[in-house]
Amino acid sequence: MSQPPPCVNTNNMAACSRELTSKKGTGNSVIWNWFGFDAADQTQTKPCCKICFKAVATGSSSTTNLFQHLRNKHREEWEKCSRLRSENASSSTPAKKQTTLPESFTNCVPYDKKGARWKAITEAITFYIATDMLPIYSVEKRGFNHMLKVLDARYDVPSRKYFADVSLPHLYNTTREKIRCELEEMQFYSATTDLWSSRTMQPYLSLTVHYINNSWTLRSICLQTAYFPDNHTGEIIAHGLKDALSSWGLLEERLVCMTTDSGTNIIKALKDNNWPSLQCFGHRLHNAIENGVKDPRIDRAIGVCKKAVSAFSYSWKKKARHDRGAG
Repeated sequence: MSQPPPCVNTNNMAACSRELTSKKGTGNSVIWNWFGFDAADQTQTKPCCKICFKAVATGSSSTTNLFQHLRNKHREEWEKCSRLRSENASSSTPAKKQTTLPESFTNCVPYDKKGARWKAITEAITFYIATDMLPIYSVEKRGFNHMLKVLDARYDVPSRKYFADVSLPHLYNTTREKIRCELEEMQFYSATTDLWSSRTMQPYLSLTVHYINNSWTLRSICLQTAYFPDNHTGEIIAHGLKDALSSWGLLEERLVCMTTDSGTNIIKALKDNNWPSLQCFGHRLHNAIENGVKDPRIDRAIGVCKKAVSAFSYSWKKKARHDRGAG
């Protein structure tokens, strides 16, 4: 908005000849279109009216007295200021929609457990647990439940028993069926298998297939990591691998090759099944390196290196001195 016209009061011509400077900084209020400061007022503590050039006392950063002066002394300009103030307020503040009574009740009612929204959130939590391999009791953690309440207060988290007995098995069956349909299009495949133990020393047998699909895309799918408590003899492992292929509907005659480590029991298992096999190159390379460093001179060098590493790994003072020296 342009500044108001200069004062035309003939009794105050000397005052009207003065030039007023604008407010420094962020003068967001519309009132500063009608007020300014003398050039000599460097601290800008005494605002003057641009119409009558009268100084108006104000407290701190308050503009109340300025509006009062405009309303009492310059009615026409006050009306202009009021219109401009209303326009700025309406354009900067979005209109708030009042919540209706039915909407207020709806926001407090939990989702129907047969509804699409509840099912979608539950499936997302199930996928989160399975993909990131989290313990199922995570759904009962205080922080997790607080997060869900903030995201959507209408969602009630089911118990971990529901996830263990219903939701996760359903996700497994759905995923298994999807993979089974994909494997039906497979012409030939290779596989890798291994026996390993968990941190609690529980034995498992894993099976992974590798193949090229109809779109000429190389696919690798870990079909299972099954609990395998039986004795790890060649005969029992051979039966276990046959059962694994059979459970996924994979034909043995379409197996091009199976890659394993160099364990004698797993090699015997593949030989008993009459399956083509290869030993893992990475595993054999690792064994070769281990055998190669058994020279006593290399053992001594490795021992010295381990002691040097341990000295800095287990002493924060030495590590700090080393970091300062390196810097």
